Amino acid sequence: MKSHTEYLVFQTQKRREYVNITEWVASAVAASEIAEGMVLVSAMHITAGVWVNDAEDGLIGDIDEWLEHLAPYRKNYRHHRTGEDNGDSHLKSLLVHHQVIVPVTRGKLDLGPWQQVYYAEFDGQRPKRLVIKVIGE
Repeated sequence: MKSHTEYLVFQTQKRREYVNITEWVASAVAASEIAEGMVLVSAMHITAGVWVNDAEDGLIGDIDEWLEHLAPYRKNYRHHRTGEDNGDSHLKSLLVHHQVIVPVTRGKLDLGPWQQVYYAEFDGQRPKRLVIKVIGE
């Protein structure tokens, strides 16, 4: 078994932003020369996440509204007593989770017809890392 690791760095323009990273993940898979295995895509920060879903703008807007409804930005999170102001960002990250695993088949991402990989930033405007680790044969 072999592995290949790459890191991406994001510094989003907005506090909340969703970045389609499918091509970067596919590029890492190609560079790995792994034909059969899996790729782990993991945000390395506790206020970011990764998901697989449709790349349709209306859906991205719906997801953003849903997350804001479930974990709205507000000033009275207990976490803010530490001097932070991103309590909602931590909760949003928990809702979408911080990583996904995607199959690799015949050297390519084995995604469904509409599936894309997204990096979800909930406390942006500063550098954040993401790791892509391809494992297989």
